[in-house]
Amino acid sequence: MSVVSLGVRALARREILRYVRMPRSTFLPPLVTNTLFFVVFGVIIGERIRSYGEFSYILFILPGLVVLGVTAQGFQNASFTIFHGRWEDYIEEIQTAPLTYEEMVLAYVVTSALRGLIVGVLIAGVGAIFTLLDPDVATVGLAHPLYVVAFVLVVSVLFSGLGVIGGLWATTFDDLAVMNQFIIRPLVFVGAVFYPLSILDPLWRTVSLVNPMVYMVDGVRYGFLGIAEIDPNTSLVVLTVAAVVTVLVDVWLFRRGYGLTE
Repeated sequence: MSVVSLGVRALARREILRYVRMPRSTFLPPLVTNTLFFVVFGVIIGERIRSYGEFSYILFILPGLVVLGVTAQGFQNASFTIFHGRWEDYIEEIQTAPLTYEEMVLAYVVTSALRGLIVGVLIAGVGAIFTLLDPDVATVGLAHPLYVVAFVLVVSVLFSGLGVIGGLWATTFDDLAVMNQFIIRPLVFVGAVFYPLSILDPLWRTVSLVNPMVYMVDGVRYGFLGIAEIDPNTSLVVLTVAAVVTVLVDVWLFRRGYGLTE
């Protein structure tokens, strides 16, 4: 007998089919965007910078771009599907289904996290292609694969959970764009994706440590390259706690009916 209920599987299947059937709007845009990032930063600017320590610049920025893809897609999927369901009034059908609040949140978070993971793998694949095209650059490897898996999983769940909150809070589609484009992406870009923390002045390095993206990027970079400026175990514990708390908040909001009822 399956541990996951039929209702959860049905809702999860519906959500997965929604984005799998529209690859041109779900998977193609982040692929194109990150290909441009690799061309501009990894190839063109990377020709000037060439390396960070023993690693090529394109390998240095790869983990950060993976985090960017995972966070953006996990958040976007959860926030859009929740808000669209509210906008079109079909989320009421989900509420009347024989599902607990925990099961509803589980289905939305897991399917959104899966989309983020798929995009993260695709971005890593694009980065691997770019390293193969340059004979002077080492190919993509995994120094600590378990850390890569752990960090990417936790980050995808965390931002999928935040996406659920965003979808419940938003009142217009513009609100979704504002959250993604003006909050999440800027935090990633100033989260040590394209530069190491060590090059910053002490003041700005301290300020950067307030940004949670720094810990995500640094943790994933440790998994890929084996280098870290922050203890990866501490980062993983903090992010795991944040993910669990966020999912619990999702359940609490669903239970209260926040954003779900007029």
